[in-house]
Amino acid sequence: MALSPSWHAWLSENLLRGVAAEALSRVLVAEGVTPDDARAEVERAARHPVVEAGARHVALGAEVASLLDVRAALHAQAGVGVERRRGVSADEFRDRYYRAHRPVILEDFLEGWPLLEHWTPEALARTYGHVEVEVMTGREARADYDMAPDASRTVMRLSEFLHRLEHGGPTNDLYLTARNFALERSELRGLLDDVRFPPGFLHPRPEPGGIKLWVGPAGTRTALHHDVDSVLFGQVHGRKRFWLIPSFETARVYNHAHVWSSVDASAPDLARFPAFGTAHVHEVVVGPGEMLFIPVGWWHQVHALDVSVSVTFQSLDVPGGNARWHTSG
Repeated sequence: MALSPSWHAWLSENLLRGVAAEALSRVLVAEGVTPDDARAEVERAARHPVVEAGARHVALGAEVASLLDVRAALHAQAGVGVERRRGVSADEFRDRYYRAHRPVILEDFLEGWPLLEHWTPEALARTYGHVEVEVMTGREARADYDMAPDASRTVMRLSEFLHRLEHGGPTNDLYLTARNFALERSELRGLLDDVRFPPGFLHPRPEPGGIKLWVGPAGTRTALHHDVDSVLFGQVHGRKRFWLIPSFETARVYNHAHVWSSVDASAPDLARFPAFGTAHVHEVVVGPGEMLFIPVGWWHQVHALDVSVSVTFQSLDVPGGNARWHTSG
């Protein structure tokens, strides 16, 4: 009995997964292959150059996974959560947090910035209420609203949007997100006059799309994901709750599509996602005037506790530029 291409593929995959040759032979015998032919097919597959090369890569992957487990154990032994700091200098930020790959809440970062006064919902409605903006609506009807946002795009006046989020109660159905590119609109570019660029933190000439606006009601949620570079997340109005998980625990987060995870960090289903039970989850609340530094690759899930206005920065003023994670997704 000659094996089909699909059986050859099955053999190769299971050999690379470490399944014992005897077990594979038994399956083939159960499918009608003679014992001698089954053993010969398994041995032939194991000697195939592609399988031999793949086995070396699998071994390397296991070494990397073991190294990441050690890093997670050291993180647990350190017992350090997400610090809350005031008066952090640019040098300390770069050395203690950015280069050390550690999150931190900078409690006084936005003090003195005009946006704390000018970007409240009331002020935005007064100054920019006539501007038409794109927002995301109908998010609750779609399980994939974060990964496939195009189906949720709607245009409305900013004043109407702000009225709905102020008076509609908590909901995840309505949100102006980074993917609506509000700050790229010429009518809203004046908002950037309210932004400051502290040397050593934020680059004075951010790249296109390097500053993003988020406005929504209480109840908006962003699923567990990671960014491909480090982010400074500024909370202008209202509060947001974050669940943060170290980048080196990616294997415990069930990364299923590019930068997204299937796990709800606020209420994980450990029957479906048992490895998440060993992840180190740091839960913090970020309030008005505070800046949360999220290192590249750190997983985070976000839930707005109030009507919220936030701004994110990706153009950091660091030597060599903001280090980027080139994912395979």
